[in-house]
Amino acid sequence: MTAFVLFGSFFLFMILTVPIGIALGLAGLITAVYSTNISITFLVQGLVTSTDNFALMAIPFFILAGEIMGKGGISLRLFDLANVFVGRFTGGFAMAAVLTCMFFAAISGSGPATVAAVGGIMIPAMVAQGYDKKFATALIVTAGSLGIIIPPSIPMVLYGISGNQSIGDLFMAGIVPGIFIGVTLMVWSYFYSKKKNFRGSDEVFTVKKMVAALNRAKWSLLVPIIILGGIYSGIFTPTEAAVIGVVYAAFVGLVLHKEIKVKDFPKIIADAAVSSVAILIIIGTANTFGTILTMERIPQALADAFLALSSNTFVIVLLITLLLLLIGCFLDTSAAVIIFTPILLPIAIEIGLDPIYFGIVMIITLSIGFITPPLGVNLFVGSGISGLSMPVLVRAVIPFFVVMLISLAIIILFPDMSLFLV
Repeated sequence: MTAFVLFGSFFLFMILTVPIGIALGLAGLITAVYSTNISITFLVQGLVTSTDNFALMAIPFFILAGEIMGKGGISLRLFDLANVFVGRFTGGFAMAAVLTCMFFAAISGSGPATVAAVGGIMIPAMVAQGYDKKFATALIVTAGSLGIIIPPSIPMVLYGISGNQSIGDLFMAGIVPGIFIGVTLMVWSYFYSKKKNFRGSDEVFTVKKMVAALNRAKWSLLVPIIILGGIYSGIFTPTEAAVIGVVYAAFVGLVLHKEIKVKDFPKIIADAAVSSVAILIIIGTANTFGTILTMERIPQALADAFLALSSNTFVIVLLITLLLLLIGCFLDTSAAVIIFTPILLPIAIEIGLDPIYFGIVMIITLSIGFITPPLGVNLFVGSGISGLSMPVLVRAVIPFFVVMLISLAIIILFPDMSLFLV
């Protein structure tokens, strides 16, 4: 009955469109009032202790670094570089847009931030080049999901903390799957553009143009190299890497690119603070939600149910994937990772899956939730940029949803794609 009260109140608040962090907290509070085994004081303490974590400090700093780089004019520089390489091909502008999202994903660590930074420039530019607005918006909205797959990734940090796994290994494991998904989106863009006769630019590729574009984008491209290189070489931790990223981003924006001023920083910091606080509230309330689940032995019951259905590893992975796809439709990615990692990771280990591989599969599956209603955050960001209504945009995203599912299936079937770098 306690579980019914917990989930029932949570879904009621979701139906009433209460923000996810508040809904989780209120559901936990109502359950504590109902149950004699759960102390309200214990829940309040959990809100504080769950966020009192050195590794979690990486999240606000990664968000701040992404905000600074996003305001510092790097999106256009990254697109110019991507366009040099693929712009001349059929659908070159579309492929360059995906490549730009991949570059920016290696900086931001966030799906919606990638859509906002790249979409604001690329959607109008693609429409001006003759692309259909629905296709352009759906492409950017989907490619923005790479923001949490290509490292650094905020959900990977949360999975590492929740599952007691190496964040550095998770970052390394996300590189190849992220690139693979980006390439599949580019391939789909090529065939769609060929069918619709969306031609590439008339510019001829030259080494001189490539060098010039690389020179313009070099300071931006160094961000992931510094962050990931520092982590993998053992020079600094992911949290320290995030701080280094903020300092470097500020230096690039102020001194090298000169596209942001000192007076811009209060707003940049305020925007980053709002995003960080929203995530930290979700982390705190999701932790208390998960604690109640553990006290009620719901994870164990779910694990027993999965294992009772089948002893076949593939079948259980398929069931978990379907569950995560459903969860991604209704639950914020950060909350889903915190709540369901302690529930699903033991099942994955029980059937012999590598926890790093499972983490990548989990995050990629949940990333599809960015483009599935009713919660699809990337859909809302893309709709705001393009002016398309949600029903129109959802229909336009369906082919990309299928491409993402096919990519996910291949990544699940070939674990070495995630693990061989690790």
